[in-house]
Amino acid sequence: MASEAHRGSCLCGAVRYRVAGALEPVIACHCTQCRRQTGHFLASTNVAVADLAIEGEESVRWYRSSDVAERGFCRTCGSVLFWHRPGSDRIAIAMGGFETPTGVVIGAHIFAADKGDYYEIGGDAPIHAGDD
Repeated sequence: MASEAHRGSCLCGAVRYRVAGALEPVIACHCTQCRRQTGHFLASTNVAVADLAIEGEESVRWYRSSDVAERGFCRTCGSVLFWHRPGSDRIAIAMGGFETPTGVVIGAHIFAADKGDYYEIGGDAPIHAGDD
């Protein structure tokens, strides 16, 4: 994992962000909500909210998808950007928007029991049926 700042954006560039410091290993979430939002599964890293700077924050639209989570996306192009548990000091950021190289790899698969029937999970990362 690199220790420099990491930058990213949505597809149209209305939302740009910078993360200070290292990125955590990627979590691949195969839950039904992530699959429906992204069209596949959500690959994201988790960072401290204090380490995230967002330009164009007025273009981020938040959707409260459950009792425990809200999802942020670009209101212009629809890019999936963030997953956040209200009140938490941590936020997940979708890996697809980061400029490369990021220096991280998939660290775990979660909610594998909910994965789509059209693919298999491969690689060496641990696979968890739920979020445990």
